[in-house]
Amino acid sequence: MENKLSNALEKKINKLLMEYENKKIVFISGKFNFIHPGHLRLINFAKTCGDILIVGLFNDDYSEVFVSEKDRVSSINQLEAIDEVIVFPNDSLNSIIEKLEPSIVVKGREFSHMTNSEKAIIEEYGGRLIFSADEAKFSSRDLIRKELLGSSEFKNFKKDSFFLNRHSISQNRLTELVNLFSSLNVVIVGDLIIDEYVYCEALGMSQEDPTIVVSPIDTARFVGGAGIVSAHVAGLGAKSTYITVVGDDATGEAAKVSLENYGVQHHFITDSTRPTTLKQRYRSGSKTLLRVNNLKSHDLEEKECVEFVHKFLFNIKQVDLVIFSDFNYGCLPQNLVDSISQYCKKEKIPYVADSQASSQMSDVSRFKGSKLISATEREVRLATNDFKSGIQQISNCLVEKSEAKNLIVKLGAEGLVALANNPNYKTDSLMAFNSNPVDTAGAGDALLATVALSIKLGATIWEASYLGNVAAAIQVSRLGNIPIKKDDLINVLKKNLT
Repeated sequence: MENKLSNALEKKINKLLMEYENKKIVFISGKFNFIHPGHLRLINFAKTCGDILIVGLFNDDYSEVFVSEKDRVSSINQLEAIDEVIVFPNDSLNSIIEKLEPSIVVKGREFSHMTNSEKAIIEEYGGRLIFSADEAKFSSRDLIRKELLGSSEFKNFKKDSFFLNRHSISQNRLTELVNLFSSLNVVIVGDLIIDEYVYCEALGMSQEDPTIVVSPIDTARFVGGAGIVSAHVAGLGAKSTYITVVGDDATGEAAKVSLENYGVQHHFITDSTRPTTLKQRYRSGSKTLLRVNNLKSHDLEEKECVEFVHKFLFNIKQVDLVIFSDFNYGCLPQNLVDSISQYCKKEKIPYVADSQASSQMSDVSRFKGSKLISATEREVRLATNDFKSGIQQISNCLVEKSEAKNLIVKLGAEGLVALANNPNYKTDSLMAFNSNPVDTAGAGDALLATVALSIKLGATIWEASYLGNVAAAIQVSRLGNIPIKKDDLINVLKKNLT
């Protein structure tokens, strides 16, 4: 038996036992002079074995230690997977395990053929000693974090000097518009979507049928749909109020917390007949393998429509702009759209609209009299029922049909086409500014929010399109829907236009 624990260690362990009562504790120990890939693999494996991961760290008296205890503790504490660190002398390891009684003690695979003196102690109190395989999943997690964080530098964005010159657009003018976003009060209505990314390690092909076999590594959830439009509006500095429909479920409750963290004032109508829309993407490396949509898309009943209008009217005082962000999952039936748009016309409140048709059908022309319509080429063709004519022709037809003042046609990697509804239907195009996107999901939402705020402030369709294109470039530079920040937009303008 090893030496007894010092009073300080006794107190530390007693405190941990009280704090983590009823939690499954996992314990690993070592010198950790430097955190190398093998350590990361061991730590990530150990974290999956229980609720709380505690690291035992040999103190500076141990002969094989050559980095100070202070520096080693600091390095370990920077690892997200680790919950607690215990520093101890070499001869106290078994006493710590005996006192702490972790459910699982994890050691590297190289110890499996050695004598492990702690094994008898662990088995006596009913714990388990596990030897970790040297798996390289840590690298996948690191890549995931890199994708999620994206880049805050945005160095390689393109700019279109000819477009800027054609329309006499200056950096000062664009920056001025962005700085004025904070003066606006905006209401956003439309479908809430939660996007869940399931990150997987590809294991190989199944021998039973021709399918890829994967092992989930991690998950992350983001607010999507009209919810992320409202978050973009808030992130850009405007006051953002969001009205939508959710299911009576935990997904909807979690969305409330996320929106509050983004600075969005939300008003949810609970509909027990539908779940909160959840879209799952299974990814391996930088590729999406499969998408699964958990949703119901029936129209709101009359009762929910009445409640929706009531909440809208209650929040419409002193509002500068309304954004329809329609994903065609039943949140905005035509009678509700008509009620809201008629009120806006009566009170001279401008509104803009986007009606998405990714895996579903849509008709963006139903938002009559919009200040702006934002749509993909497919959505324009669906609205005009024309799948043969050129983009200019179908754009002209949509503007006539919808009575919209402006139109932006999103062309993905080819950029966008902007059209001003005047006697000559003046049209111009912009290339995509980010030629190396990480995740194209949400680009249109970032563009919609930015263009809508700009148009309300009196920007021309060309100025608004340029700003929206920059916002889209920022959005696709990272994985998942993360709200655009006003400072990000200004920083890109400074770097790319000077």
